[in-house]
Amino acid sequence: MNNRVTLMLGAMLLATPLAAAEPALPAIAAGVSEAELKASITALVGFGTRHTASDTTSPTRGIGAARRWTEDRFKSFSAACGNCLTIATPAEVVTSARLPTPTNVVDVLAIQRGTSDPNRVIIISAHIDSRNSDGLDAKGDAPGANDDGSGTAAVIEAARVLSQHKFAATIVYAVLSGEEQGLNGGKVLADYARAQGWIVEADLNNDIIGNSTGIGGMKDSGHVRVFSEGTKAVETPEQANRRRYNGGENDSPSRNVARFLDSLADHNIDGLDVKMIYRTDRFGRGGDQTRLLEAGYPAVRITEAVEHYDRQHQNIRVENGRRYGDLIDGVDFQYLAKVTRLNVAGLAALARAPMPPAVTIERNAGSNTKVSWTPVKGAAGYKIWWRDTTAPQWQYSRSADAGATALVLEQASIDDWLFGVSAIAADGSESPIAYPGDAGNFISNPPFPSPQPRP
Repeated sequence: MNNRVTLMLGAMLLATPLAAAEPALPAIAAGVSEAELKASITALVGFGTRHTASDTTSPTRGIGAARRWTEDRFKSFSAACGNCLTIATPAEVVTSARLPTPTNVVDVLAIQRGTSDPNRVIIISAHIDSRNSDGLDAKGDAPGANDDGSGTAAVIEAARVLSQHKFAATIVYAVLSGEEQGLNGGKVLADYARAQGWIVEADLNNDIIGNSTGIGGMKDSGHVRVFSEGTKAVETPEQANRRRYNGGENDSPSRNVARFLDSLADHNIDGLDVKMIYRTDRFGRGGDQTRLLEAGYPAVRITEAVEHYDRQHQNIRVENGRRYGDLIDGVDFQYLAKVTRLNVAGLAALARAPMPPAVTIERNAGSNTKVSWTPVKGAAGYKIWWRDTTAPQWQYSRSADAGATALVLEQASIDDWLFGVSAIAADGSESPIAYPGDAGNFISNPPFPSPQPRP
């Protein structure tokens, strides 16, 4: 038997199943309600338009009414959980080609403070603003049922469900504005996170998650796409040179958050599989997670498996028998509930587990590899992971106790494998896996220059 086979068998024998957290993730995710999601999107569509520059004073129409309705929903959840949510409305005035008149871009945040690690933050985000065929039309109808009423409904539903539980880390439920005019709400959120001194472990940005039928009738209600950057947007030239030479181009924190969600779906969400997409976003397009990445925070985009482009950025109309417009009848609420359950389970799992450690590796006695890591708050143990350099997912692991900060993997050449470490909580909750060095470290070196809005 060769050394590699011996190593693999040893890893499988040493690896132990995680203890079940209480309540279990599927039980928490089961609290997601299709009826609640539908009620939220119905209310959002009822505001007529949620264009970023639309009316902010009307009680029934425009983005102002939609934001106040969202804030009221968060306040009602907070009242039900003993005021466990703090509401914040950070804002910045934006003027750009898509917002030619200075416009106050306002985000609505509900902050659920962690019990033991409150400065570590997990975010779920979506944009509440909508648009029709004319990106400058702030008065015409733009129902935005799926783009991004679906994501906004998921954020609101996550707050309703998870506010009934307690978590070590802080969860932020973020409803953003100004996405359609240049990802402005994402920048407001990133700037606010920096001002608060948050350690953002992950942002799950949900944008267009409620449709299961694409143009031409293609159907897929069993998959959801998770987009993630391969290398950090804030990587310095020196870090890039090291990464190009030693590897890590497929192991940014965001990419390992995507792997985390993929594995979580496999074990906790019935009828939904994550399709990992090795891109920051859809080809040539963008979402608010980009602004978090530009600020040095790990972030992914969650999007339906098939998109129906007749229902995105379109005036409501029928042409040659073909219907256009982002109406509520284009939302598959059973599918949306599954995607929302993935978000809820992901937030709960991340907020229960400790922060991923910072990791280093070095050659040890020729064919051995020493993996070292920094201790992290709340860790009752660690797992050392490795995989083939061409493998998409982590394959093998060994455990280490809470007091350990290094482990030598015998006959595991540093040249032939990729390595990482996760942190384990006392209840068995496991963090995402951190890849060694700057390429995989979940905390980038601040401060970073504030990203500039793009038209």
